[in-house]
Amino acid sequence: MSAAAADTVTTASGAPEGGVPEGGVPAGGALGTVRHLVAHEVRLLASIGRWVARRPHGIGRGRAFSYGRGQGAMMFGFGFVSVLESVCMAVLLRNHPAVHRVVFALDVYTLLLIVGMHAASVTRPHVLDDSGDEAFLRIRRAAHVDVRVPLAAIASVRRELVTTHEKREGRLDLAIGAQTTITLELSSPVRHFTFLGRPRDVTLIRFHADEPEALVREIRAALELTRERTAPSPSPGRPV
Repeated sequence: MSAAAADTVTTASGAPEGGVPEGGVPAGGALGTVRHLVAHEVRLLASIGRWVARRPHGIGRGRAFSYGRGQGAMMFGFGFVSVLESVCMAVLLRNHPAVHRVVFALDVYTLLLIVGMHAASVTRPHVLDDSGDEAFLRIRRAAHVDVRVPLAAIASVRRELVTTHEKREGRLDLAIGAQTTITLELSSPVRHFTFLGRPRDVTLIRFHADEPEALVREIRAALELTRERTAPSPSPGRPV
């Protein structure tokens, strides 16, 4: 029911902000895993309310960049299959009303989770914030992944369409509709925690944005601004 991906905000220092301990194992073992699964599904359901109310999550003073446009048709397809399955089960179980009520409740809940996944993609966009001393890029995918990358840790960024993603150490691929459109190379690793709390240090992140050219342009401008802020002041000239 729940995607096994990260929902913890992590930073270049490796300190999680979502409750996963430094060792990378959810507190309480199996109970901790169940707690993370339940919390994830609660976030999905809460995203439906945010979507209806048009209240995006976690933007603050930053600028939001969407990424969920490419998966709308796929999510509609999942929803249609779920409704079709519910209708078929209603026919098959028409002589077993008690069982049908249980199956119908599960079908409704599954449909809500599907809507919640799409709503989370809409209400949890990527965020670029260069307004403070700790400028960062927040890369997200629905309620599953939320990684905060300090701009000072970014070595380069480029527009790059990739449609095949092999698992490699040190790389995080966040595809939407089986593609990524932006490649981010890091000068220092960012620690990324999976949903079950396993830590991974990544130095390359591939992710998707609906308008990748605009996001790449904004990131490069923010990098220039950050470098100007952190550049050492010129030495004063010898007094005349």
